[in-house]
Amino acid sequence: MTAPGGELVTEVLPFDHGRSVTVHLPAGTAEVVVFAADGQGVPGWAAALEAAGGPPTALVGVHGRTDDMERIHEYSPGFDPPRFAAHEAFFVDGVRRWARQRFGVDLPVARTAVFGASAGGELALAVGLRHPDVYGTILCGSPGGGYQPPAELPGPIPRTYLVAGTGEPFFLANATRWADSLRAAGAEVVLRERDGDHDPALWQAELPRMVEWAFGP
Repeated sequence: MTAPGGELVTEVLPFDHGRSVTVHLPAGTAEVVVFAADGQGVPGWAAALEAAGGPPTALVGVHGRTDDMERIHEYSPGFDPPRFAAHEAFFVDGVRRWARQRFGVDLPVARTAVFGASAGGELALAVGLRHPDVYGTILCGSPGGGYQPPAELPGPIPRTYLVAGTGEPFFLANATRWADSLRAAGAEVVLRERDGDHDPALWQAELPRMVEWAFGP
């Protein structure tokens, strides 16, 4: 699983009449793999990770729908359960199998994370909690309010890093609610409050800190 100088690849997979997936492989052997929602952001995330100099990380990003309502129906379990389930199967099983066959990306649970922000943060929480045998860590930025902590959280619960900005009180409240609920269930949780609004720049800047917390020395 090597790529001299790093490698960025986008391919269209057979889901929903064709869905793009963007992968970034680090220059050396990947020590970490992060599966991400809204994968059109992979180039910027990869640049931030490389600039930070953390552990060599493979990013596998599934592109999201451009229509906000269709996107939330795929990302949050409660709005359209059949639609969520179809996307969940593609994201968790199909894309992971493709990444293993196409690029040799196949790391243990302890070196595998799921990442998302805003509605994508809801997806990261949902699939992370539903598939702790796949994702050892949840990395979540500014989660939306469509997916709330369930009354009972199943175990085991992946380690979870949450971040939100001071200029987005609704999303900060959601992140805090999740942090409190996960801690109450005995999970290892970090919650970071940063200066900033509901902005991709906030999440891009935080991703290297997330990866360092989860997988650094």
